[in-house]
Amino acid sequence: MPDKAKVEVAVQVSQRWILARLRNRRFFSLAELNAAIRPLLDDLNTRIMRDYGASRADLFATLDRPNLIPLPAAPYVFARWKRARVAPDYHIEADGCWYSVPFGLIRQLVDLRMTQTTVEIFHRGKRVASHARNPGRRSHVTVPDHMPSSHRRYAEWTPSRILASAEKLGPSVAAFCQIVMENRPHPEQGFRTCLGVLSLAKSYEPERLDAACRRGVTIKARSVSSIRSILKTGLDQAFLEPEPEELPLQHPNIRGRNYYH
Repeated sequence: MPDKAKVEVAVQVSQRWILARLRNRRFFSLAELNAAIRPLLDDLNTRIMRDYGASRADLFATLDRPNLIPLPAAPYVFARWKRARVAPDYHIEADGCWYSVPFGLIRQLVDLRMTQTTVEIFHRGKRVASHARNPGRRSHVTVPDHMPSSHRRYAEWTPSRILASAEKLGPSVAAFCQIVMENRPHPEQGFRTCLGVLSLAKSYEPERLDAACRRGVTIKARSVSSIRSILKTGLDQAFLEPEPEELPLQHPNIRGRNYYH
């Protein structure tokens, strides 16, 4: 930082010629303080500097002002960038909300530009979607034009296929997935949750997963994290179907106590 020393000198000059001259005065508002600083600042800027033979105001007018360019028409907007992969339901996540993109970008990597008011999605440098920022969480913002032409089917997943896969793991798994898809404006918006629940079968036995979903339906859980928490904490055990009791061994030759009478 080669200009650091020059900045420190400027601060020192301001302290000596402005703050020092006001040190014995009391102010009761910011406006009153600014009104007192203004003439002292003008006096400092118009004072002739011995090394330059000109004032700061003169140097600004002759050197700096001719090289100034206009300020941007719009104020600077702070934005955060994030890379994400489009989910099977053609939505991407941004700060706890889900925003749609054209369904043809399923599984593709996209870049998100997030400001306080908007969420923009870019694919290979081209903007493919723009949404007003949703202040809530755990909600979906879906543009109808982003849906497939069939409006209810895309890629290889359909609601019926998800339910068929869930049925193989247990009736409660299928019931949970059915409820998740029915509670969304579009069934596709529940695909992520359903597929997440189905993937838990890789780590847990189908019986436990079915019991966890049975508990999830009972307590009105609607997320993968809830089902995963039930499994991790063992809360599914109370919902497991009890194993049938073994009957005592019966010998085929037993005739009863009156057989020999």
